[in-house]
Amino acid sequence: MQTNLAAFIRDTPEGREADAILRACVHCGFCTATCPTYQLLGDELDGPRGRIYLIKEVLEGKRATERTQLHLDRCLTCRSCETTCPSGVQYGRLVDIGRAVVERQVPRSPSERATRYALSKGLRSRTLFGTALLFGRAARGVLPTALARKVPQAQRAGPWPPPRHARRVIVTLGCVQPTLAPSIDAALARVLDRVGISADGIAGGGCCGALPYHLNEQEEGLALARRNLDAWWPAIERGAEAIVTTSSGCGVMVKDYGHLLAHDPAYAKKAARAAALARDPVELIGDEWKRIAAKVAMDRGSQRIAFHPPCTLQHGMKLKGRVEEILRAIGHELVPVADAHLCCGSAGTYSILQPALAEELKRRKLAALQAERPALIVSSNIGCQMHLAGGTSRPVRHWLEVLDDKMLS
Repeated sequence: MQTNLAAFIRDTPEGREADAILRACVHCGFCTATCPTYQLLGDELDGPRGRIYLIKEVLEGKRATERTQLHLDRCLTCRSCETTCPSGVQYGRLVDIGRAVVERQVPRSPSERATRYALSKGLRSRTLFGTALLFGRAARGVLPTALARKVPQAQRAGPWPPPRHARRVIVTLGCVQPTLAPSIDAALARVLDRVGISADGIAGGGCCGALPYHLNEQEEGLALARRNLDAWWPAIERGAEAIVTTSSGCGVMVKDYGHLLAHDPAYAKKAARAAALARDPVELIGDEWKRIAAKVAMDRGSQRIAFHPPCTLQHGMKLKGRVEEILRAIGHELVPVADAHLCCGSAGTYSILQPALAEELKRRKLAALQAERPALIVSSNIGCQMHLAGGTSRPVRHWLEVLDDKMLS
C-alpha cells in the first residue's frame, strides 16, 4: 500500500512504524473473514481492512470525525486479523497509533469522558474496586439473575507457599484479578512450588498498563509500565528467571514493554529485559512439564471441558493449543468448540463501552462452548472468565485452578 504521511507524524517513531505497517498491507481482505465485528455488522469499515484505510487517511492529513472514532472504538483489538494475515501486518500496533491521533482530533462527550475516567481509575484502585464488589456481593440475592451472575462469589485464595527454592519467578499481581479471583495466582504458586520453583508476588507493582493504554490514555499506561519495572527490577537483578502473568491480557502487554518503551532512554534496556523474561504460565509449565506431570494425580477424576482460548493468548502471544495439550495430558476430555478463534466480547473494558456488540459476541461464544454440554468452561484470562460467567450457570474457571486440583502435595 502506498503512503504519504502528513508532516505532523511522518518523522516521529509512531509515524515511521505506522508507515511500515501500512506498506505491508496488500488490502487482500483475508482479515475480514475472521473479524468478529465485521461478522456481526457486515460493514467494511468495521473490519480490519476498512479501519486500516481510515487510519491511513487520518495519518495522511484528513481530519478524523466522530464516525472515524466510532469504527475504531468498535474494534476489539482481538488481533485475529493478525493470525489470518498472509503479509504479517501488525494491525494491533497500527490501531493503537491511529486511535491516539483520532483521540486528539475528536473530543468525546462529557459522559464518555466520565465513563472512561471511572473505568481507568476505578478498576485500578483495589480500594474502590474492592468496595464496589463487596456491595455487589451483599446485594446479590436481590439482583435479577442476569445481573447477579455478573457479580462473582468470593473466593478463598488458599495457601501461597513461602519462598524456599533457589529458582525464583516473579508473579505479576495485576489490578482486578487479586480482588476477583485470588485463587488463580495462588494456584500457580502451588503448582510451581511442587516442582522446586518459588513464585514471588512483588509488592509495589500493579496494573500492567493495558487498561489505560487501550482507553487511549497511552502515557498513563506507559507510566504504569515504568512503575512495574521499578518494582520488579530488584528481583530481576537477584536472578528471577521469568516474569509470569496468569492473565493473558496482562501477559501480552508485559511482552510488549520492550517495544512500547524502546525510545525511552531511561527505561528501554530494562523494558527489553523484562519483555524477554515475560512468560505465560503455559510456557513455563510446558518447559517443566516432565517434572510437573510426575506430580499429577490421574485418579482424581476426568471432566468434560470446553476451553476458551483468549484472543490475547492465541493471537497476541501465539500460544494456541498449548493449554489444551496440558488439560488433555492430565486426563480431562476437551469437547470440540466451533469458531474457537473468535473473541468472546470481553476485550478489557469493551464489554462496558460497547455492551450490545459484547453481549452478542458472548451469546455466540457461549452457544459454541456449551454445544457439547461440558461440565466446565475453562479459560486463561480473568476478563474472559467474568464475561462468560455472566451468561451461564456452568462454572467458568482458570486452567491453572484445574491443574492445581489434580496435583499431589
